[in-house]
Amino acid sequence: MAIEIKITLNEGLYLKEPQESALGRNIIRHSILMIDEFGFEAFTFKKLARVINSTEASIYRYFENKHLLLLYLVNWYWEWVHTLIAINTMNISDPNKRLKIIIRSLVSASEDNPGVEFVNESILHSIVISEGGKAYHTKDVDDENSKGFFMSYKNLANTVSKVISEINPKFKYPYALATNLFEMTNNHIYFAKHLPRLTDISVKENDLNEVEKMLNYFTDKLLK
Repeated sequence: MAIEIKITLNEGLYLKEPQESALGRNIIRHSILMIDEFGFEAFTFKKLARVINSTEASIYRYFENKHLLLLYLVNWYWEWVHTLIAINTMNISDPNKRLKIIIRSLVSASEDNPGVEFVNESILHSIVISEGGKAYHTKDVDDENSKGFFMSYKNLANTVSKVISEINPKFKYPYALATNLFEMTNNHIYFAKHLPRLTDISVKENDLNEVEKMLNYFTDKLLK
């Protein structure tokens, strides 16, 4: 199902909002493809400029450096997941049903959404797994946190933790479970595809049903 959305991100992540121009959207589209193909370390604005037939100076008008570009992409994915959850749980009052829908949303967020033509969510998901930690496992994390650069992830965790607390108000670790659900979703899809001895599930032809079953198993056990 195609979902047309406009993601709003922290203005400190960019110098000029890339979603609002053809060049900016092209920067986002090809950054995702190139980081996935070559890795973040090998990715440069010079290489990107060559691919999109532009100049480095033009790219620097949108992003101060490639670290902030990576933060932008990771935040975009967090907001995309949060948007899916909001849409899919609309008018669902039962928190148990909402949590199961949230888990389904976490899993399905890695599927490409043709409603946003300049972002391939499936490839972006691969980047979030392989490179996402570099966005916040840095010496500048406290300074960037003070600027609100991780608010998208915090809002996502807050939304999920509230549902967890509705199901079991006595559960001591709703935020830990919320973030672990997100991390487990990403990591075990990756493990199943590349490091199968690190997981008990399998993913064949992008069928993610086992991932969803695993997450529901853990939440059922913990919250009951």
